[in-house]
Amino acid sequence: KAIENEEFMIVYQPQILLNENELIGFEALVRWNSPEKGVLAPYKFIPIAEETNLIVPLGEWIINKVCRENKRWHDMGYSHLTAAVNISAKQFAQDNIVQVIKEALSKSGLSPNYLELELTESVIMDDFERTINLFNIFKDMGIRISIDDFGTGYSSLSYLKQFPIDSLKIDQSFISNLTKDSLNDITIANLVIDLGHKLGLQVIAEGVETQQQINFLSEYSCDKIQGYIVSKPLIKKDFEKLLSNNYK
Repeated sequence: KAIENEEFMIVYQPQILLNENELIGFEALVRWNSPEKGVLAPYKFIPIAEETNLIVPLGEWIINKVCRENKRWHDMGYSHLTAAVNISAKQFAQDNIVQVIKEALSKSGLSPNYLELELTESVIMDDFERTINLFNIFKDMGIRISIDDFGTGYSSLSYLKQFPIDSLKIDQSFISNLTKDSLNDITIANLVIDLGHKLGLQVIAEGVETQQQINFLSEYSCDKIQGYIVSKPLIKKDFEKLLSNNYK
């Protein structure tokens, strides 16, 4: 009913190039604006959507909506914004996943270079051969690919180098502990940044909340950040206000 009644909404969390402090994109996140319960966070409904397979139509709606909005922002002059969209396991497993993304790009007119698909390690390792085949198709289209929550899954490094990916996202559980002098988390964050760069990838840290975390990530040459210290996820009109004040 929520899908039929268009009760879902997208919020946009800015991503910035760390050294240049330049707004270069956003991650699109979904919220459920329930008439009965108010605005619900993803953890309250995504597991149910996954179990019932309703994540598939919801995911399709999200990618179409995000492509349309990003194209509109490009047309407004914010012409280098990249939209990052999470792709769920059920959505990635659909036989028509390539067609769904092709149609979203075609209908919106958004250049594929400005769409980034985010997938977790567990999703991409589920069927290695299929994943490589799909990733190659996406790369041929010009789409960017990011591995989300990196460091929490079980991807083999020997497999990782075979994937045509663009970036790694350090899981926020490691980032949150950087301010607590947790030697293990500091070491892991540093290793992920170093690994990503040695593989020719960009590295983005999510969940960045303090200046101390920014100082660490800057010292170790992390490429991009997102988190509450930059901005919380914003509804469309507030994100547009941020763009008008901060886009170079």
